[in-house]
Amino acid sequence: MILPIYVYGSPVLKKEAEEIDKTYPELQTFIADMFETMANSEGVGLAAPQVGKSIRLFVLDASIFAEDNPELKNYRKVFINPIILERAGEKVCYNEGCLSFPKLHEDVYREQRVRVEYFDANFEKHDEWFDGIVARIIQHEYDHLEGKLFVERLSSIRRKLIASKLKRITKGDFSASYKTKL
Repeated sequence: MILPIYVYGSPVLKKEAEEIDKTYPELQTFIADMFETMANSEGVGLAAPQVGKSIRLFVLDASIFAEDNPELKNYRKVFINPIILERAGEKVCYNEGCLSFPKLHEDVYREQRVRVEYFDANFEKHDEWFDGIVARIIQHEYDHLEGKLFVERLSSIRRKLIASKLKRITKGDFSASYKTKL
């Protein structure tokens, strides 16, 4: 089922998400809905708060980057209760977007590598390093679980320059090719 994406201004996006356990109701259905919603929205990552659930879960699908990175063909992952243990490498700039900010893209600096402890969809624990674009997607989605939005990583000057765009989003004055919720 395709879920609506909560947009900037929705309180759930600013709340620190709660951990879950394997008894979370209809977890596998929710994960499938997250992947379907992300694909329908042409996203590469989606965190549970973005669909109105304040739980520590996000999904990613980096397959779109497979042309430049063949190892990412069919690269889909589920992260439950993730913890970023380490960040490494220099901070690199990349033009990021976010489904909760329709048609807004900004340059954001993030570390090149991250070490993450997490549970997969079967609640098996992992401790892994991720690099490049996957590390960036993880950091972006992890921020959602912490109640932090990518625009908060911009300079105060840049935030002032996009303030009118942000205000329009909170008022519903935007267009998106996917279902949204204010």
